[in-house]
Amino acid sequence: MTDYRNYNPRQTALDAARALLARAAEAAMADGSLPTAPLPDFTVEVPADTNNGDVAANLAMVGARAFHKAPRQIADALVAHLCLTGSLFGRVEVAGPGFINLFLGADWFSAVVQAACTNPAYGRTDTGAGKKYNVEFVSANPTGPMHMGNARGGALGDCLAACLDWAGYTVSREFYINDAGNQIQKFGKSLAIRYLQLYKGEEAVPLPEECYQGADIVARAKEFAAVHGDSYLQRDFEELKQALIDDALPKNIAGLKGDLGKYRIEYDTWFHESTLHESGAVDKVIALLLEKGACYRAEDGAILYRSAQYSAKYGVVNKKKTEDGEEEAKDEVLVRANGIPTYFAADIAYHYNKLAVRGFDKAIDVWGADHHGHVARMKGAMDAVGLSGEQLDVVLMQMVNLIKDGKPVRMSKRTGKAITLTDLLEDVPIDSARFFFNQRESSSTLDFDLDLAVKNDSDNPVYYVQYAHARICSVLKKLESEGITFGGAEALDATLLADPAEQALIRLLSAFPAEIAAAADRYDPARITRYVIDVAGAFHKFYNACRILGAEPGVQQGRIALCLGVKNVIFNVLTMFKITVPEVM
Repeated sequence: MTDYRNYNPRQTALDAARALLARAAEAAMADGSLPTAPLPDFTVEVPADTNNGDVAANLAMVGARAFHKAPRQIADALVAHLCLTGSLFGRVEVAGPGFINLFLGADWFSAVVQAACTNPAYGRTDTGAGKKYNVEFVSANPTGPMHMGNARGGALGDCLAACLDWAGYTVSREFYINDAGNQIQKFGKSLAIRYLQLYKGEEAVPLPEECYQGADIVARAKEFAAVHGDSYLQRDFEELKQALIDDALPKNIAGLKGDLGKYRIEYDTWFHESTLHESGAVDKVIALLLEKGACYRAEDGAILYRSAQYSAKYGVVNKKKTEDGEEEAKDEVLVRANGIPTYFAADIAYHYNKLAVRGFDKAIDVWGADHHGHVARMKGAMDAVGLSGEQLDVVLMQMVNLIKDGKPVRMSKRTGKAITLTDLLEDVPIDSARFFFNQRESSSTLDFDLDLAVKNDSDNPVYYVQYAHARICSVLKKLESEGITFGGAEALDATLLADPAEQALIRLLSAFPAEIAAAADRYDPARITRYVIDVAGAFHKFYNACRILGAEPGVQQGRIALCLGVKNVIFNVLTMFKITVPEVM
């Protein structure tokens, strides 16, 4: 039986068309039908309307200058030398002023169905050639619960990593724990004040506005007090603060891991920011930047990074007003005058660790769109340390709007009344959450309909897809009860699958590996969610248009193969994205 591992039908067809046309051009030049000239770059693509051909090529159009002929004459010469015998194509046409349209033959359609129904890993390719990619996502501060942005980032990052894996990359999922720096000090201060309030009252010890306001802070303070009582009331404030950090931070980190685990996200690495400081990695990268002239020491002892010099080619950089009112690029502080490194310094050291120390070919970060200003300076910093900013890619993610009863659900992190990931998963099935958060490309604002997410009917897109899988399982079980089994893909006669609904379904199945490769290349796993909705819709149309039980034996076997192929594709998409695949609904 044919080995369909890493088989990409659509790419195979495009490559075959390109090779056929190149050989036809060589033959036409050899016999003088076309003048001898370097073959120009040309495009082969799958047209939007396959009635005009399965693959379209513009070689005749772009070759007009090279061959000094009208495109139609070039196209006619190429087609005259195009040998389709033994190829994937059954016929060829010239359209309009010179477009060359190739129509796929039965062998290709058979191969698609055979691959989809016999290869359990259909969809996987070796496009990535094993390159090592690190995908860092969520990385919420461990100072409080995760919010809707983290929920979307979790689904986006995890599904992106899955697409990269299926596209042939070696992928590592990573969470960066910000357990050092100003936010941890603010965390400790907030906890310490809440602890003191338990005994002295809120009026005696007011909580500053810049502190964390959430109820989770009060809860952690109470937990500490339940163990230590008032024994820390007379301690130095810094000692109290550190004791509370040491008590609460590990609990919050464990909470992050637990909540993300419930969300079906497992990380390969939990990387602690604190280790960069403890190991001297931050000091080493600062020394490296100084050595390369990317930093300099200010009069007050601070170390500044020449941001404009390295960041400008990647986009917007931080600017400052001059005395004349003009704006100019602003250098960035890496080490404050008091000797304490900034968060930016640790961030450079962290990405240096990913790319230079651990040897990833690419670091992909999933950030909220409000961090867009940090992208250029981080990519520039990779150039500054002797790496390449092209090795760091940032996926910027827009905000989430929760909708209920057709109206926005108001959220406020500032007042501590944000809807958390935990809150969401108590009300919405995890399948729906992961599917819904992955329905739009990251650059688009996402409206999450809470009412739709809990519906158990075809209006809910994840239910619609799951139902297609369950329906196929029911069909196969019914056939089995009638004594009808699948005789094997080798005997498949694709010429019998001529109904438009069958043809549309086969073409959709053929696109699966190419869609995964494109999702990986463009960092857009949402295209796979949209794709599987299309597959489910095409299957439902096929089911309604094409009888299986009672069909002529050859047609029946082909339709069973189609059902198995669709079942396999839906199963692979849903399991890729860690969504359950029911056999009965």
